[in-house]
Amino acid sequence: MDDEAKILEVVRSYLGREGFEVHTAGTGTEALACFERVSPALIVLDLMLPDLPGEEVCRRVRRSSRVPIIMLTAKVEEADRLRGFALGADDYLVKPFSPRELVARAHALLRRSAREPLPLVSPLSFGGDELVLDFARQIVSRRGRRIGLTPKEYRLLLTLASHPGRVFARDELIRFAMGQDFSGFDRTVDAHIKNLRKKLEEDPNQPRYVLTVHGVGYRFADPGAPALTDPHAAPRTSQ
Repeated sequence: MDDEAKILEVVRSYLGREGFEVHTAGTGTEALACFERVSPALIVLDLMLPDLPGEEVCRRVRRSSRVPIIMLTAKVEEADRLRGFALGADDYLVKPFSPRELVARAHALLRRSAREPLPLVSPLSFGGDELVLDFARQIVSRRGRRIGLTPKEYRLLLTLASHPGRVFARDELIRFAMGQDFSGFDRTVDAHIKNLRKKLEEDPNQPRYVLTVHGVGYRFADPGAPALTDPHAAPRTSQ
């Protein structure tokens, strides 16, 4: 049995003992077919596959699903991890890894995903098509011009814009957009929001999309949508 087959067997064994129903695949093609057939609650994805790169499998899964994905990789460079997060990975484990840690991360991701708002897959447009978010292709454009976002900025925008009008506290944005390994302070969210506004807004000092809810957090607004008539529909905001 080669090293990859051993890893597959260890993952199957440990997750199975924890009560998970485990389906395995030896190639990227088999993994995608299994994903379509089973609709799993969690995916553990090795980047070293014999046919398709794990990044490509992740990209295809993200076209239709926000199922949590843990990537297994021998790559330790930050750029490789950031690329995986940009494609939609939720967590990383570097080989060799502790099977018990994998189980713990799997449980943590499933707890988080049970509370996490599911983003929309179809493109969204705001401000009379001024701002367009194409989640399937992970492209954000303003007035037809593509905007370059960092992975954290993209995930912040995805979380907020998927639920216009909903107020997100800073700790929620950390949990949903930054990932469980985030070690910064909640005010770090403010810095990312500031940078996001510089890229999205015509006037970052007078934002139209990403609004501050003082004492709470942030919400996403659509300036092209009808105004709210119910004073209790959303907390009062200040830019």
